[in-house]
Amino acid sequence: MKVARLVMGVVGAALSGVGVWLLLGDVRELAGVVAWLGGAVVLHDAVVAPLVLVVGFVVARGGARGPVRGALIVAGALTVVALPVLLRPGASANPSVLPLDYPRNWVIAVGGVVVVTTLLVVARWIVRRRRRSWS
Repeated sequence: MKVARLVMGVVGAALSGVGVWLLLGDVRELAGVVAWLGGAVVLHDAVVAPLVLVVGFVVARGGARGPVRGALIVAGALTVVALPVLLRPGASANPSVLPLDYPRNWVIAVGGVVVVTTLLVVARWIVRRRRRSWS
């Protein structure tokens, strides 16, 4: 176990070193990367984290627990990953760049999360109801 951690640490450090070397090779990219990373930190701390806390608090006060919270986290992650293509400015000159219907696929994925979560919540409710009737 310790050897595996050591190997993973060495590989991670080596890959990080390659990334820094490549980044410093083109200093013009450095300012853009620093601005992007800084913006990501600000966006997370000022928008995403408070939003997750507020939604989690509201959901918990409403009586929904694990499955609904998990579904919100998964739907949020799907949305964050899909956001660049959902907000793209329009059709690109090269149709092979983004060849799929990403908004439709995002709706299907989030819909799948909603369906699975609903089934899980209903199944838990049925099991609890049956346990109470047996007692």
